[in-house]
Amino acid sequence: MSAGTIEDRRSQIAATEELKIHDAVQADLPAIIKIYNAAITTRIATAQLEPVTLESRRHWLKEHSPDRHPFWILEIDRQIAGWLTLKAFLPRSAYRGTAEVSVYVDEKFRRRGIARALLEEAIARAPSLQIRAMVGLIFAHNAPSLKLFAQLGFEKWGLLPRIARLDANERDLTIMGRHV
Repeated sequence: MSAGTIEDRRSQIAATEELKIHDAVQADLPAIIKIYNAAITTRIATAQLEPVTLESRRHWLKEHSPDRHPFWILEIDRQIAGWLTLKAFLPRSAYRGTAEVSVYVDEKFRRRGIARALLEEAIARAPSLQIRAMVGLIFAHNAPSLKLFAQLGFEKWGLLPRIARLDANERDLTIMGRHV
């Protein structure tokens, strides 16, 4: 974890709040799932259409490893404010250095720099995780996420038109990428 990144975020979030990024553990899953399920209802951040359960996501943390594809949470004063995952982009070995990044923030902590802090941490730590490129798959109607990724040096690498159906709406998927 790069201390400079955490210190920068801490000054933006609030000097009185304790900000901590660390690997998620099983005990964090209920809060992680709560944040994810809230995102599902917005139809802006995930293609998942039905809420997930603790039982259906028990394996989630096992799909990640702290030294290669971490699953991090960001806590403010011991409350989980958001989370980020890095996972293998595609299973073929030529893509080994590329990771797909996903980031979610609790509704009550939005617009406070949480997603930025997590993404900055991922970018800073990418070389030690043997990651050379990061890819974010973001719905084209998710303007806040597209703006944030662009601010952090991600570029539009592609567009998959009308690839997702969210209720009665067809949605485009923007591929944002960055070499690290």
